[in-house]
Parts: sequence; structure tokens; C-alpha cells
Amino acid sequence: MRQLSILFAVFLVAGSAAAQSRVGTTAANFLTLGGGAPGASLGHAYTATATGADALFWNPGGAAIAHRSGQRSGLFFSNNKWIADINFNTAGLTIPVNRSAVVGLSVASLDYGTMKVRTISQPEGTGETFSASDLSVGLSYAMPLTPNFYFGGTTKLVRQSIRDMRARTMAIDVGFVLITDYFNGLKVAASIMNFGGKMTMEGINSEIQVDLDPSHDGSSESIPARIKMDGWDLPMSFKFGISLPVVKTGSSEFVLLADANQTNDNNLNADLGAQFSYMTRMLSFNARAGYKDAFLDNVDSHFAYGAGLDLQLSGVRFGFDYAYVPFDLLDSTQIMDFRIYF
Repeated sequence: MRQLSILFAVFLVAGSAAAQSRVGTTAANFLTLGGGAPGASLGHAYTATATGADALFWNPGGAAIAHRSGQRSGLFFSNNKWIADINFNTAGLTIPVNRSAVVGLSVASLDYGTMKVRTISQPEGTGETFSASDLSVGLSYAMPLTPNFYFGGTTKLVRQSIRDMRARTMAIDVGFVLITDYFNGLKVAASIMNFGGKMTMEGINSEIQVDLDPSHDGSSESIPARIKMDGWDLPMSFKFGISLPVVKTGSSEFVLLADANQTNDNNLNADLGAQFSYMTRMLSFNARAGYKDAFLDNVDSHFAYGAGLDLQLSGVRFGFDYAYVPFDLLDSTQIMDFRIYF
């Protein structure tokens, strides 16, 4: 397929450009957290199997793939009780615009909470407080190019703020999913996420007053100036994933998943996952486990676990998902989702 060859070539070029590790040199790292419990509990090996509104955070090509019950519209909200009392919330919505294509809206918000202003002379706090937050808002479009080949893209605004300083830029995500006729429906997928401009902090905290000519007594000492801040790249990533149904019967399915993940601020690594599903016309249950960053040593957690349940009531399908990610040195995190398919 010529379209598939072109896409593979584009993705491989992007992956080669990001081959050098630059750990800790990107901004807006909240974009790498994904969105939702299923992807987290599968160790982020979700590129090939994410569908509907979930796919907006993992691979926009999957947004055009209907839920196994046949519904193409979906809404979900996810709350991630992350480390250090940080709240990470995501929400996604997909709506069909014709018989095959869908549009999607996604929002990701990271709230660091309110913190004390501390100085060297007042380490317990000055009495002032400040807050910090991150935000991403995306608009997506996805459609099948053939009955088995799905392609999609997202344009999103990324914003970070801390106290009186802010940075913003635009970014795009693109991805595809190919559903084959081999091995019980093997899926092959790839995505490029967070390709965009640099993040540069701006605000009143970068404003200073200077004396341009201190050698002359008559020169002004209060000329307003602004400190030039460095620009930081977004955490762009290239992912290639597969989803292999090892066992597939009328009501049960066991799937193995694997992603190769190359980012512009870390080394090439792999994410692995497994999911068991029991499905009927009215009910679906999923048990999941994953292992993230298989070839990286500079991370605090690898394993993740989770489960999900959805059921149909009066033509509307409701879903609940849960993920648990244990950390070695930090507190464990829990993610809970609520979904509606219609």
C-alpha cells in the first residue's frame, strides 16, 4: 500500500532525527502522561489499540475506530491522583461528522496546587503563595482511508504557567492504525506526538530596570527591560505499536501489546502490555497489566495494573476504568475514568 509506505518513511525520518538522548531538556512534560486509565495500566503500550475518545491522547488515527459495541460517539473524563498531590485531569469527546469520519475535542489539565513563596531568609514562607498549572486543548479529525486503514491528526494549544509567568505554543499529533486480516486481526500503528514550537516563559517576573550608561551621572537608572528567556522544545515522541490477539473466541480475548518509543529527550525504549477481555452484547470486562520503559533505568516505576467494566443501558453504554501505578520512591498513583458511548 503506497500510503502506508509513505507514512512509514515519514515516521522513520522523524525517529532518526530524535535519536540523540537529551534527558531533561524539554518543556511541557505533562504531554507524555497520556490520558485515561486503560493506557496507563497497559504500561503506555496503547498506540495500536486506543480507540474513540481515548485515542485523542495516544494516536489520533484510532479515534475513527468504533467501540466494539458499534458506537462511534464517545465521551470520557479521567482523574489521575498523581505524585506530590498533583491532579492530572483529562477529557475527550468524539462525534461522527459523516458515515466514516469523526471530529474530536481533547483537554488535559495538570494542577500543581498552591505553594508557599520561600526565600533564603524566610525558608518557612513569606506569607505569600503562588500556583502553577499546565493545559493542553486539542481539536482532532480522523477517518478511514480504506476499510482497514485509519488516519487522524490533532492540532493543539499547549500552555504552562507558574506564578506570573506563562509560556504557550502550538503542536500537532498524527497517527495511523492498520487492522490486518492476519493472526486474529493483528493491528499495526504508529504516531508522532507533540511536534511543535518552543516554549518560552514570559511575564512581569522577567521585567527589570537597568541603567544603560552607568558611567554618566545624568543617565536614567529606571529604563524598563526584559530578560530574554531560552526556548524549550516540546517532548516530541515517535511510537510504533502492535496489538496481537493471542486468543480470540466468541466472548473472550487475550491480547499482547508492544510499543517502541523514541522521544527527543530520552533513549529508545519499549512499553509492554497485556489485556484479557470478556465480552457479551450488554457487558464487557477487561483486566490489564503493563510494563513501561522496559530499557530505561532512569525511571522510578515500570509496572502498572488495572481493570475496566462497561455495560449497555437503554441504547447508551457506560464504562468505568481504574489503573494503579506503584512507585518505588514516590507515592503510588491511581487513575479513575468514567465513559459514555452513544
